[in-house]
Amino acid sequence: MLYHLYETQRALMSPFSEFASASAKLYDHPLSPFAHTPWAQRVSAGFDLLHRLAKEYEKPAFGITGAKVGGSTVAVQEQVALNKPFCRLLRFKRFSDDPATLALMKTQPTVLVVAPLSGHHSTLLRDTVKSLLQDHKVFITDWTDARMVPAEVGPFHLDDYVAYVQEFIRHVGGGDAHVISVCQPTVPVLAAVSLMASRGELTPRTMTMMGGPIDARKSPTAVNNLAMNKSHSWFENNVIFRVPQNFPGAGRRVYPGFLQHTGFVAMNPDRHLTSHYDYFLDLIRGDDDSAEGHRQFYDEYNAVLDMPAEYYLDTIKTVFQDFALVNGNWFVAGELVRPQDITRTALLTVEGELDDISGAGQTEAAHGLCTGIAKARSLHYTAEGAGHYGIFSGRRWREKVYPEVRDFIARFNAAFEQAAAPAAAALAVATVTEPAVPATPKPRAKAAAAQPAAAKRTRKPAAAPAAEPATPARAPRRRKATTA
Repeated sequence: MLYHLYETQRALMSPFSEFASASAKLYDHPLSPFAHTPWAQRVSAGFDLLHRLAKEYEKPAFGITGAKVGGSTVAVQEQVALNKPFCRLLRFKRFSDDPATLALMKTQPTVLVVAPLSGHHSTLLRDTVKSLLQDHKVFITDWTDARMVPAEVGPFHLDDYVAYVQEFIRHVGGGDAHVISVCQPTVPVLAAVSLMASRGELTPRTMTMMGGPIDARKSPTAVNNLAMNKSHSWFENNVIFRVPQNFPGAGRRVYPGFLQHTGFVAMNPDRHLTSHYDYFLDLIRGDDDSAEGHRQFYDEYNAVLDMPAEYYLDTIKTVFQDFALVNGNWFVAGELVRPQDITRTALLTVEGELDDISGAGQTEAAHGLCTGIAKARSLHYTAEGAGHYGIFSGRRWREKVYPEVRDFIARFNAAFEQAAAPAAAALAVATVTEPAVPATPKPRAKAAAAQPAAAKRTRKPAAAPAAEPATPARAPRRRKATTA
């Protein structure tokens, strides 16, 4: 019922939002006589703020069309690599007509970024993707708003999330890929890689886990306390609602995006109030740059999605109430999750010094679980002065965190290729030097003897397109690691 009331209120407010937008322009446009009346700037600024407070925020676009690679600007095209009911795997494919740049891109490692399914869209990691494109081939998970998924598709559990991650890892290169998880997906990504290791599959070369609740008992935050202090039935009875009839997913049980957004704002209400008042003053002063920065931030921050109820409730119980991962009793589709089975993958954990969502030590706890990873390949980094969003977006991400992540991936990617080079060389030598076994001649029919010589010719292979390959080469060569 609450979801239906919210949609009714939104529909009623929509025309007032548009009226406020038109009024703001009426008092601001230089050709309008109203723009030259006293207090016109204040009136326009007030209507503009009312418009932004009442409008509906749609999912923004990534809008990434280019990147710097090796000092050159290359074109970037967003492509759908895989399309699942609850998620799309996006690839940001880079193109260049410069031979040197193209050769560099072909040698760069493949990175899968697992975006959080926790309220915001994957475009929240736009800055993360932009930075990674300088030195990597980049894929990212783009989770679908649950209200847009028809109910007949079926439920989506935390186990399904883990299965999706495993499928995506295999698609982008499996044992040759690198995985970065931000916030919520650190837990299911660790489970996915653990299960792959237990089955004997090749696991990714590196895992980078950033600001996630691996062990939510350490330095609990307000988010952790809410999840731990309320019962599982409380969440099911108070925050789960059915999607209204005006959406494709009508009837599906979800944790609505508008409730999540309310929770986000309630964590720091004074900060948001101050930010909106500053926006009002910037409009009056004519500070267009500051006003545009406010718009860009809140266009992203206010765009939220619904989460499937099954997934949300599973996460509350598994991660924040039972602590099943750290207690060693988490089963995914009947298989026990054993992080200690991971031996091949290097691990980097990243935390923000001022993170108020995932407290200090929560992500670093992954090292205590992954005991099969050698200490020399198990690293931790704390970003000084960075909050939760600062570890994957903004100046601190670009200047402090990204260089650590980039160098970590480059270091262990080079180590894998150097280790594989002797084996590849030995295989090539064996193939060349192995004597051929003479075949016993057999009598041939006369018709076969008359076969035209043209039938024995082979075709010349087609030239490769001037774009980066979809997956890393299977026979890596020895080369130095590249750094920006």
